[in-house]
Amino acid sequence: MRSSNPVFSRRGFSRDNSGYAGFGAGPQAGTAAQGNPYATNPYADNPYAQPTNPYAANPYAQGGPDLQQGYPQAPTAAQAGRMTIDDVVTRTGITLGAVIVTAIAAWALSLPVAVGFGAGLVAMVLGLVQSFKQKPSPALILAYAAFEGLFLGVISKVYNDVAYGAPMQAVLGTMAVFAGVLIAYRARIIRVNRRFTRFVIAAGIGFLLLMVANSLFAVFGGGDGLGFRSGGLGVAMGVVGVLLGAAYLALDFKQIEDGIQYGAPREESWLAAFGLTLSLVWIYTEILRIIAILNND
Repeated sequence: MRSSNPVFSRRGFSRDNSGYAGFGAGPQAGTAAQGNPYATNPYADNPYAQPTNPYAANPYAQGGPDLQQGYPQAPTAAQAGRMTIDDVVTRTGITLGAVIVTAIAAWALSLPVAVGFGAGLVAMVLGLVQSFKQKPSPALILAYAAFEGLFLGVISKVYNDVAYGAPMQAVLGTMAVFAGVLIAYRARIIRVNRRFTRFVIAAGIGFLLLMVANSLFAVFGGGDGLGFRSGGLGVAMGVVGVLLGAAYLALDFKQIEDGIQYGAPREESWLAAFGLTLSLVWIYTEILRIIAILNND
């Protein structure tokens, strides 16, 4: 069973007329911005997104906050309701903290594998519920993080018994992937546009369906099913999984950047934290599986 489902949980900050979020929002065909899903402001109707320059009234800030001199005015009440990078970092820290704390507890208590998989199933259901909600629910996201942590704690201990030190190596690997994607995104080596988004989502759905088919063959046919989780093929599929997780991280960074730029409500920072947590969990489990396969071989 997969520990998370980034494919069905990816939600852009822009919302269509149905109230659901997605990456498809953007200019229609025939417009000057065709091909760029971020050319329009998804927060045009957001009372928090003020189109005016908050530094216009400051004679010392001749160009905005990027100058080394000048003192920007204090944000207005409306501006204070916008999402900021500090909000995203704080909510992500809380969500990942819940995952880590419950994972450590599950490891220390040596919870049975059945309990771990049950917690993983609950986490998957909670993640799907949040994915289809119109607004982020902090309680739901934290509940997902807690059950996901229980699942990760149990499987991490199992993998550690098979390949000692594998969980710590997977944590370091996940941190390295996160840092690498963030640097590449900031340097614009990775450019998230409509084509990139469609490719990543399609590849993620295909990968997920393939893993589900492999699991079904393993359950009803025994062994490793189609062989996608063992040997050289298992390592190759694990690498593909890590690359997909990295691509979803890039989508998360783009969502966060657009949310801050367009003045998303502060509550959307919980959605950003939820997306980052899903992507990091995906990457961690794939790296953990790769390490275990290599150690067994």
